[in-house]
Amino acid sequence: MKDRLGRREFLKRATQAAAAAVVWSTGRAHGAVPKGKKIDLGDTIPTRMFGKTGVKLPILGYGGAALQKVARNPLSLEDRVKLVRYACDRGIRYFDTAGSYMESESILGQGLKGIRDKVFLTTKVETTDAAEVRRAVEKSLEELQMDYLDAILIHGTPGLEQMSVNRAMQVHRELVKLKNERIVRFVGFSAHAYFDKALALITSGGFDLCMLSYGYIPRGWNQVFSARMTELRNTCVAKAHELGMGIVAMKVVGGGILGVWSGYIVPEFDKERLKGLPAAAIRHVLQDERIHLLTIGMPLKEEVDANIKTLADDVTYTLDDRALLAEFSVKALDRRPLKAMRVD
Repeated sequence: MKDRLGRREFLKRATQAAAAAVVWSTGRAHGAVPKGKKIDLGDTIPTRMFGKTGVKLPILGYGGAALQKVARNPLSLEDRVKLVRYACDRGIRYFDTAGSYMESESILGQGLKGIRDKVFLTTKVETTDAAEVRRAVEKSLEELQMDYLDAILIHGTPGLEQMSVNRAMQVHRELVKLKNERIVRFVGFSAHAYFDKALALITSGGFDLCMLSYGYIPRGWNQVFSARMTELRNTCVAKAHELGMGIVAMKVVGGGILGVWSGYIVPEFDKERLKGLPAAAIRHVLQDERIHLLTIGMPLKEEVDANIKTLADDVTYTLDDRALLAEFSVKALDRRPLKAMRVD
């Protein structure tokens, strides 16, 4: 009897040790990605298959950079949390954030609490040191109060812009380890410009998705890129499509140039016509059926509603759209803030 009890205690302790072996320093278990995850899409926003990921998503995604107070979001913390849930209630399922977006990860974590498996959540790593990747992901999961990520991206900047392609692929290898451990579902990267590097990453065949600056105004983070960079960006889209990658468009409204900031940039422009710019910019991008998803920062409920209405209506890119965007952009690109952003 004594020997049998000894064996029972041994087996109990062995089981506990095995469980402890798959726990991070943060206390989060490996393999948290749910098997067979299926996202309820609703019917308010058109959907597209997200490349070869096997995931179908509404084509409007939520850009979490807009949740930062530093980005002049006028809402209280409580109301920003409610805004996240409101966006989900209205049919948005793709939510994007990053560790450098200040309080954005924390807000998204609170806003999506209890409905985590109903959404596709993406965050980014910004470290250029492969040895720091796991720690960075752990920190993001702590901020989000979540056990897994649907996608993890190498951030454009800080990140890819500051790295060589070789260094980026070292970071990529660490992200693949997390994917193999079922901590993340998909691995990708984002690029505001520097599309020569982006093309090299795409051509490697090792990424599931990419997020690229793709809007009527060829604007990155802090630059208006040249004709050469525009052509490289177009090549990135073509190659990513060929390889079946999920393709996300960011800077669809030019980082607010064709949206909330339009009246400040060209104050003499007709106010009523300014209101039509965001919808025209969205329809411009949606001409390209290779783009699976638009991620747009929406700091207010009114912007969520307006963008969903645009997508619910006819999204044909019209001659009026073309004329409006051309007339405004000629004026905007000639103003001092955008002139200072021009690069070769």
